[in-house]
Amino acid sequence: MGEVKFVSNWEGVQSVPPDYIYPPEKRPGNVVVPMANAIPVVDLSTRDRPLLVRKILDASQEFGFFQVINHGVSRRVLEETTRIFKKFHAMSGAEKAKECSRDPYKSCRVYTSSENYRKEQTHCWRDALIFNCHPLEKYVHFWPQNPPKYREVVGAYCVAMRTLVLEILELVSEGLGLGRGYLASEMSENPLMLVNHYPPCPNPSLTLGLSQHCDPSLITILFQEVNGLQVLKDGQWIGVHPIDNAFVVNIGFVLQVISNGKLKAAEHRAVTNAKISRQSLTYLVYPKDEVTMEPAKCLINEANPPRYRALKFKDFQRNYLPRASDTKAVMECIGSNCS
Repeated sequence: MGEVKFVSNWEGVQSVPPDYIYPPEKRPGNVVVPMANAIPVVDLSTRDRPLLVRKILDASQEFGFFQVINHGVSRRVLEETTRIFKKFHAMSGAEKAKECSRDPYKSCRVYTSSENYRKEQTHCWRDALIFNCHPLEKYVHFWPQNPPKYREVVGAYCVAMRTLVLEILELVSEGLGLGRGYLASEMSENPLMLVNHYPPCPNPSLTLGLSQHCDPSLITILFQEVNGLQVLKDGQWIGVHPIDNAFVVNIGFVLQVISNGKLKAAEHRAVTNAKISRQSLTYLVYPKDEVTMEPAKCLINEANPPRYRALKFKDFQRNYLPRASDTKAVMECIGSNCS
């Protein structure tokens, strides 16, 4: 088998290669979608806490997505982190692979399209860097050392993201009536950073940067500067317009299960751009592998029986990965009638 080449390092590509062209029914076609039904924006500096909780819960129920502003992560940290990841993806494929080769457990990896590249029928137009980031002292020595200051800059970002995650999870817990700290600790102690890079594409109507899916996370927090993220609502794709210095938050399958379906994991995808590259900084909040994901007991009663079965998160992940692009199949797998 030939060497896998990162999309970021291709030169002189005039057309989309056949193995990147999606089947007609899955192509994005016209990638310009309406922005009218804007994703809700939540100001985390709001002092009326009941109002803040209600806004987050309403957005999570209606869209499964919302954006947050005044979140406490400094503009300087965001700008420096964005810059360092752009420099990383601009390096040669050999350099990127070398920088991610220090960990014998492969907690820091770089790949193109997906980690199932050699078996998948159609490739995504993206390169990805993924790594564990909490607790920082356990993983930072496995991270790239280049570009210079990578560990220092990215470390500061991950610490800031952990603080933001715990704040948002506490607000969600309050909204669901789960009690203080329910979603903290083991439910959120295995976060991953996923940095997607989508180079310019000759024909964005034929391929996708990321296929339609729901995240297998508790929640996901994303930073983007360029349009490309789209959410499926009521059968229509809606563009998530980047807001200056804002984060996009979306509900994952794990939180859908814990809330017994009150909150919905939203289907989304990433489209490409013909003129400029796009980068997303994605903080995926996962439980530990041995944690059992199941509907919260306080949300279950005779009128509201459990809609999902209890299973360890590692077993959910194993079931999810082969079905990632088929949300209905994932839901059938974790439903209460599934054995």
